[in-house]
Amino acid sequence: MIFSRFFRRRTPPSPQLESGLKRSRQGIFRQIVQLFERSQIDRELFDDLEALLIQADLGVATTEALLERLQERVRRGEIRDPVEAREALREEMVALLEAAMRNRRVKIYQRGVPFVSLVVGVNGTGKTTTIAKLARYHLDQGRTVLLVAADTFRAAAIDQLKAWGERLGVPVIAHAPGADPGAVVFDGMQAAHNRGIDVLLIDTAGRLHTKSNLMAELAKIRRVIQRHVPDAPHEVLLVIDATTGQNGLNQARVFTEAAGVTDIALTKLDGTAKGGIAFAIARELGIPIAYVGTGEKPTDFAEFDPEAYVDALFFGDEED
Repeated sequence: MIFSRFFRRRTPPSPQLESGLKRSRQGIFRQIVQLFERSQIDRELFDDLEALLIQADLGVATTEALLERLQERVRRGEIRDPVEAREALREEMVALLEAAMRNRRVKIYQRGVPFVSLVVGVNGTGKTTTIAKLARYHLDQGRTVLLVAADTFRAAAIDQLKAWGERLGVPVIAHAPGADPGAVVFDGMQAAHNRGIDVLLIDTAGRLHTKSNLMAELAKIRRVIQRHVPDAPHEVLLVIDATTGQNGLNQARVFTEAAGVTDIALTKLDGTAKGGIAFAIARELGIPIAYVGTGEKPTDFAEFDPEAYVDALFFGDEED
């Protein structure tokens, strides 16, 4: 089939992404791919593509921006048939994600100098599990890790982090439920210095009662951190449940204003996520996606790669 000869993945398959995005790939993105199996580019193609992209959680603004780029390339004669249009869509989606990646801070890890990662996000997004996965990731890089249970408002969050610490062989600094989060972080910073820890991962409360309360709480934690390491936190990682779609984008806006988010971890991509929220976040907020979570195990975690992500949405095992 001449159509399939033109459209090939550009990246080697990523087992974690292939598995994690299987539902998205076999659902809405399969329908998107099939749209281009026609003889010519027409208005109906763009109308149907618009509807499916919005359904895939890209949102109206990001969908319109992508379609405008495609239509402009058609007008310039760069795209002459549906085969080229589908490849162009892939290129534009990769470019959109890569544009946000250019805002990613360079992460410098120094042996024995704590690299402080402040992990934020609403309850239920998989925040604590993501911290465990991050710990596993850094351990695999040969770094020492310390966890801080600063989500003191939920006893379950403290217990869960302790359980992960025991499972991974990573120490956890924790106080009793209801303790002052700043005091826990203070003890965590001191312990990190005394033990020569490379990476300090701080769990924070996932409440969104009011933005002002959230800002005040996180500002206090920042002040405690900066008494020990003036340029910290080096990373403010927002955990977003990809299955929440556009609600995830709204969460990202609130936390970005309150916490100065530098990076995003997308979780639960193996669930009912449609995959498109990544593009909306990248375009509308310009925040780089740093990591993706694709399951429950500590190893179900990967650094984000724009091309690999898009290819995992478009290409299945049967097409390689």
